[in-house]
Amino acid sequence: MADGISIPGVTDKYKTNDLVESLMEVERVPLKREQAQLETYQSQQAAWRDMNSKMTTLRESVKTLYSFENPFNNKQATSSDENAVTVDADRNAEYGTFKLDVLRPAAADRFLSGNIDKGFKIAPGKYTFVVGDRSVEFNWKGGKLNDFVTSLNKHGNNLIKASLIGISSDKKALVFESLKPGIKNKLILKDQALELATSIDMVSPVKVEPTAMALSQDTFTCPATFAQNPQAPEEENPQAPLAEGEDVQNAEEEAALSPLEQEGLPPLSKDHVALTKNGIFIPARGGVEIPIPEALKAEGKQVIDFTIDVKQTEDITVAINNRIQHPVLPDPGFITFKGITVENDQSDTTLPEAQGGITGPLNPVEDSNFVFIKNADGSEIQLPEDSIKIDPETNQMKVSIRLADFPDAKSIVLRNSNTGKELSLSLPTTWDSSKDLGFTPNHPVSVANDAQIKYEGITLTRSTNDIDDVVPNVTLHLHDKTDKTATIKIEPDKESAKNALITFVGKYNQVIAEINILSSNKPEIVAELDYLTKEEQEKEMEKLGMFSADFSLTTGKSTMQRIVSANYNYNNEAQTQDIITMLNQIGISTNASGRSSGYNPSQMRGYLEVDEKKLDEHLENHLDEIKDLFGYDSDGDLIIDNGIGYLLDKQLTSWVQSGGIISTKTSALDAKIKNSNKKITNLETKLDAKEAELKQKYANMEGTLNSLESQQNTIKNFSTQNSNNKK
Repeated sequence: MADGISIPGVTDKYKTNDLVESLMEVERVPLKREQAQLETYQSQQAAWRDMNSKMTTLRESVKTLYSFENPFNNKQATSSDENAVTVDADRNAEYGTFKLDVLRPAAADRFLSGNIDKGFKIAPGKYTFVVGDRSVEFNWKGGKLNDFVTSLNKHGNNLIKASLIGISSDKKALVFESLKPGIKNKLILKDQALELATSIDMVSPVKVEPTAMALSQDTFTCPATFAQNPQAPEEENPQAPLAEGEDVQNAEEEAALSPLEQEGLPPLSKDHVALTKNGIFIPARGGVEIPIPEALKAEGKQVIDFTIDVKQTEDITVAINNRIQHPVLPDPGFITFKGITVENDQSDTTLPEAQGGITGPLNPVEDSNFVFIKNADGSEIQLPEDSIKIDPETNQMKVSIRLADFPDAKSIVLRNSNTGKELSLSLPTTWDSSKDLGFTPNHPVSVANDAQIKYEGITLTRSTNDIDDVVPNVTLHLHDKTDKTATIKIEPDKESAKNALITFVGKYNQVIAEINILSSNKPEIVAELDYLTKEEQEKEMEKLGMFSADFSLTTGKSTMQRIVSANYNYNNEAQTQDIITMLNQIGISTNASGRSSGYNPSQMRGYLEVDEKKLDEHLENHLDEIKDLFGYDSDGDLIIDNGIGYLLDKQLTSWVQSGGIISTKTSALDAKIKNSNKKITNLETKLDAKEAELKQKYANMEGTLNSLESQQNTIKNFSTQNSNNKK
């Protein structure tokens, strides 16, 4: 800009900007005062929130000392052979010791292939893997071995895993691994997976051969005529009256068609049941009960198979009805003479009377239920329909009994209630369904097997290595076979109780320190907290004495100190010296270390100390008493209502709960902050207007001065020019 040119409001030739700023500094005093007040409110609110956080943390620590989940009820389980078995015990486990032998841990199937060329390609197709009752199947488009392994693991669903082992620079081996142990979780390969495993020498096809069931005529017994089932509903009363309008003749016919209950019907008999080299022959009205060997039931996976051929024969009721026929003679009559009546006697015959009290002909019996399972309690179960298949061409019945479906089975009952049919059974055979996989592994790394342990001399089998149903509230984790009997101990977890107490002391001291800082102006209070970093100390110094005029903090501190130092008589024996009734008895007090017998400012501030040696000793010998010290029922209503933990929790809750002391104070500060912000906004608006007004006034003044100066310069120049002309 050229010299001599001045633009009002832009140039500052007369220092009007400095003059305006000086005037505005005076005007800003109320604003700065209000801004400082706002910062004070915000700092106070932040301080209360810090106090709320520390009190909440202490309250949570206190609640764990007397609640249902208090650490004094925790159990610790140890094993003398943790390489073989480790133990977890929950809070309800009973203290004690027991012996355990791990005969074998549960194992999962791991199949290893033969050597495979590095560039081997996996053919496309549907690959199916079954583990227990779950399966994994996916469609593979074909490709490299590495890509197949990656894809299978992606679809594995925590059931199946594949991995590659480098045998040499150009040879690899493939491993299929079930991720679930136990016999019931055998790895079964189906579809293209089975073809792949066969082609890489992982498995070979095999068929389980059935074993003939050992039978003897001497072991046969005769079953009851009817199936015995104590849980079967009672039969309806056959003498119940007919409904109105019911056809009497039809009702009589239906009653006559209850063939199994006909009077005079021959009972079932095993007399003519024959055991031959080809099977078992059961004639009409024949039956047999075949006991199931205990060894088969113990294995659990055994299946019993046999077939039944039914052949029509002459119905035995025909011959029976012929034998019971006898002549029906007419009524012999009577004669009456002169009021006297004489009745004739019935004629005699030489034919025998009907046998067995049979009063009428028998009806043929038709019954297609031949096979029943008899339980140990004597009840019988009719074999379900899904266990029997009928050949549509030969009508031969194929029976398959899975013993796992009938855990209480004692014997197989074969009952031919028919009067015109005879049965021919094939010799029963047994086979292990768990081995019916269709293949056998060629190089098994491990084979699916159940865990077997011996608990207190009792041998038990489980399908998992994590066993929680042997010892109540205790879980056994099996890892390996024990070399010698392991000793398992269940005892109190004194370490977790100690940690909880030390945590409580630390959280308590943090709250006391925060109260001391906020309620006192002594810098040494912060300096004594040697666990604070330099930055944290500086931050605490800013809060020093912030609430020195607020007596609620000092009152709260006094209440907390009174609670932790009080005497708690929680039972009738608490007056004796052997009962723990005060916190300082277990090594927790303001002078637990015993470092000074005189005045100590730090100890006078209310911080707790821990004598670990003394605490360990009392945790070892007085654990239950320490638990009662923190929470007990004083009035017998089974609800904790006294103790250090309970009372501290109650006191802290009054501070940190919604609507509590801290919430009330922060809410009041919220209102003050809101009001202060409103004042600041109004003051800033007024100051902006004032500054604009001053700038406008001084700009106008500068304009006037510039105009006068310009006129002065014009007059001066005119006078100088006139003087020069006169010369």
